[in-house]
Amino acid sequence: MSLYCARGSIDTDFSVEQLRELFAESLAKLGERSSVLAVPPDQSREHSRAGLLTRFAWDYYGDRLKAVLPAIGTHTPMGPGQIAHMFCGVPRELFRVHNWRTDIETLGELPAEFIREQSEGKLDYSWPAQVNKLISRGGFDLILSIGQVVPHEVIGMASYTKNILIGTGGREGINRSHYLGAVYGMERIMGRAENPVRAVLNCAADRFLRHLPIVYVLTVVGRKAEGGLAVRGLFIGDDVECFLRAAELSLKVNFEIVEEPIGKAVVYLDPSEFHSTWIGNKAVYRTRMALADGAELIILAPGVHELGEDQGIDAMIRKYGYRGTPATLKAVNENPELAGALGAAAHLIHASSEGRFKITWCPAHLSREEIESVGYQYADLETMLGRYNPAELRHGYNQVDGEEVFFVANPGLGLWAHPSRL
Repeated sequence: MSLYCARGSIDTDFSVEQLRELFAESLAKLGERSSVLAVPPDQSREHSRAGLLTRFAWDYYGDRLKAVLPAIGTHTPMGPGQIAHMFCGVPRELFRVHNWRTDIETLGELPAEFIREQSEGKLDYSWPAQVNKLISRGGFDLILSIGQVVPHEVIGMASYTKNILIGTGGREGINRSHYLGAVYGMERIMGRAENPVRAVLNCAADRFLRHLPIVYVLTVVGRKAEGGLAVRGLFIGDDVECFLRAAELSLKVNFEIVEEPIGKAVVYLDPSEFHSTWIGNKAVYRTRMALADGAELIILAPGVHELGEDQGIDAMIRKYGYRGTPATLKAVNENPELAGALGAAAHLIHASSEGRFKITWCPAHLSREEIESVGYQYADLETMLGRYNPAELRHGYNQVDGEEVFFVANPGLGLWAHPSRL
């Protein structure tokens, strides 16, 4: 097992050329490759620099880069405009679409007793290791799994084996892993590199992916004090050490402890990145451990026009709503359709306040009725943008008309918590 690059610190700010050089040096260590597949995230991880690194892979390998498979999981496939924006310079004809319902192969299965152990006895099902057939049968001699390590609501810290087994995974694997995380407890998982969901994915990778030539390319991205973003770390390798090094730095870069529980938080969702409550509820996941009891979370969402990224999941959200853990578990037990869509059930749990704080959504393209019918509060976007102008607010605490407001410009880049909830 090899670690080809492990560079970075909390103060590092890699330039584009430095990233190119480090990436090329690492690829050279791999030796000659003739058929390469790149597996980057989609636009929901635009700030990961995965688009840039995929372009560098194309520059390095040329026509030996045979395909690009965005690891969209259950997300809506990327459109031509999104691809052109995120993967500037990479030929459009290289891109493939992952269908999590039909394009997968099951490579093996972890036994129910292992899942039962990891869930502390709460669940009793096996877990299938599923990947897109392009990965398992494509005949590539290099698979570059590109992504960003950042605190994550389902798996503690994003990317690494998640990019393959969830990002290009199948219905059962995605659903059962997400439900495991929800039942175990999101707040026991977020920001932790080692947890039950990660244990399942890493165990499956060790058992069922070792024959595949996967190399992980992981970035750590953080905010600059003066504004903007910086690539703080680049880690490239083919085993868990690569991920653990990146996760260690990400905790230092992306995890923010607040001194007092937040009474009012305002989160802005960049319209180029967030189009649904399914993805936009990162605003809930990432701030919930910092919010005081009775707090209000205001979500400014100029690009959000749907609830679920998938039509079936959208229908589930509309039917069952964000009602909290007890109501969702009851619905799973009583409704076979939701029991068959455990990923959706997990999301309904993750994105509920459990009645502890108020969530006010301000979407540009969803109605008051749509938002309130799923259990959230609604407010007019233009009115709230006038009151809480993202262009005028700085990250962290602000005074707005005499009230203290904590502003988050992009919830996908961090995790916030008060010590009382750790």
